[in-house]
Amino acid sequence: MSKKLYVGNLSYEVTEDELSQVFSQCGQVTSATVIRDKHSGRSKGFGFVEMPNDDEATHAVDRMKGTELKGRPLVVDIAREPERRPRGDGDFGGGGYSGPRGRRGSPRGNQSGSRGRDRSFGNRRDDNDGNY
Repeated sequence: MSKKLYVGNLSYEVTEDELSQVFSQCGQVTSATVIRDKHSGRSKGFGFVEMPNDDEATHAVDRMKGTELKGRPLVVDIAREPERRPRGDGDFGGGGYSGPRGRRGSPRGNQSGSRGRDRSFGNRRDDNDGNY
């Protein structure tokens, strides 16, 4: 059964061909992938190497861990399965569009954030003498 290896601390300049070539020193390489940012296309600094033979994969982990590639020591380990995220658990996470801002449902009508004060010029409710 084939094993997938995680390879971290990659230089951003490492290509998939170079990664495959380096790991082929330890055995047959089925595939080598450098993970890239989907927007910029730039390497994220890690990748995966798949090897068909378990013994060769274990040997590659032991031999390649800490080996320098383009000036950076490699971090190599057996890759873990991605965690399964539950879907549709009822928690929609909040956020999103909730309509126009303002004071919806205000007992004084649509105040649109005026906080109940009359903002018109010359008609002030806060005068105590009653003269407007």
